Amino acid sequence: MALAPLWLSMPLLAAEVGVAGIFPGRALLVIDGGASRIVAVGQTTAEGVRVTAIDGETVTLHVDGRKRVLRMGQSVVSQPSAGGAQEAALAADARGHFVAQGAINGQPVRFLVDTGATMVSLGADDAARIGLDWRKGQPGFAQTANGPGRVWKVRLDMVRIGDIVVHGVDGIVHEADLPVALLGMSFLSRMEIRNDGSTMILKKRY
Repeated sequence: MALAPLWLSMPLLAAEVGVAGIFPGRALLVIDGGASRIVAVGQTTAEGVRVTAIDGETVTLHVDGRKRVLRMGQSVVSQPSAGGAQEAALAADARGHFVAQGAINGQPVRFLVDTGATMVSLGADDAARIGLDWRKGQPGFAQTANGPGRVWKVRLDMVRIGDIVVHGVDGIVHEADLPVALLGMSFLSRMEIRNDGSTMILKKRY
């Protein structure tokens, strides 16, 4: 069983849906802050939340015709405004870090928000999985927790967090593997950022 609250805001229904636990063929959901309940695959709640699949540590939900996939440890919450602005809300984990499930060039990537990182940073394993030809990038060196290491500066065609999509983002690929990709300032500088301590709201500026 996997236990960790993951929150997904559904603006069209003014509902919040959280996955509090995952079991074989069933998910433990919390809707609108109410009591948790077990919902089986194929079942639809009175609020219109339908569990369509459970695959390992992910739950696929359909709410008002929209497909949502929640992964253990995911913290991104899509919140499109009425004006169509691209926004995402990130919830802090138990250590106060903001972690988000996103994508680079259409491939899924798990990010840690790091305002101290100049660029979006990837380890060699993530870069290879995404299909980046990173060794053709601009070589250099960067300071890491384990000392200086070789890096390559690359151009990322697309970086996505929730409903936010940014094209042409500078990135750094480290020769060594990283436990998680870093969402650095080459992406964050294009955002308006609001932080209330437990939630970080990103809104795309350009």
